[in-house]
Amino acid sequence: MALLGAGIPALVGAALHTDVGQPYQETRLYFGTQRADGRDPVEEREFMRFLDLEITPAFPEGLTLHDGYGQWRGQDGKTVRETSYEVVLLYPEKEADERSTRIERIRQAYEDRYQQDSVGRSDDKISAGF
Repeated sequence: MALLGAGIPALVGAALHTDVGQPYQETRLYFGTQRADGRDPVEEREFMRFLDLEITPAFPEGLTLHDGYGQWRGQDGKTVRETSYEVVLLYPEKEADERSTRIERIRQAYEDRYQQDSVGRSDDKISAGF
């Protein structure tokens, strides 16, 4: 951290630009790959096809995809470990209601198609500039 005179920290980077950006919503979706019916996990090519056919058309302006490794406790109390995917979506806060409808359709489609108990979702209000 840079210091100004008398040991006062100098603000750097984004801290200097507190007025940058517009109100946005950030939604993260967590897609597991283990199937409830015991079949082989969802393969990467299957997930990429789902991304191309379901998520990209609903968010054509862009998204971020992260490979992941998740774990959760099943109803039997055992830990389930699986390959997972995290999709990060950013959209203007004023469009949150309409975008939420799209997101819920995506979640339901994945759950139905790949026999998933759920697709995790988290939402945060942020400030973003592009």
